Amino acid sequence: MSKSYYVYIMTNYSGTLYIGVTNNLVRRIFEHKLGLFYGFTKKYGCGRLVYYEFYQDIKQAIDREKQLKRWRRNKKLKLIDFFNPKFEDLSGNLF
Repeated sequence: MSKSYYVYIMTNYSGTLYIGVTNNLVRRIFEHKLGLFYGFTKKYGCGRLVYYEFYQDIKQAIDREKQLKRWRRNKKLKLIDFFNPKFEDLSGNLF
């Protein structure tokens, strides 16, 4: 049985970006939206999923998360813009 891992980017209405990795994207986005855990996304209200990538290998997913976190903001925004030009909340497609 193959596993699923996701690297994702959340934002809020003022444009703050959060990058994370998870093995259950639906659950994790739900947790962010409800602010179930204290942390960056709850503090800054990052409840909009604007980008995600799928991996079958956890090491690749973690490496990609680290890579994206090192990028400058403008490069992250270009990545999001390429796949989601309207910066729509993609979580509606998951639930």
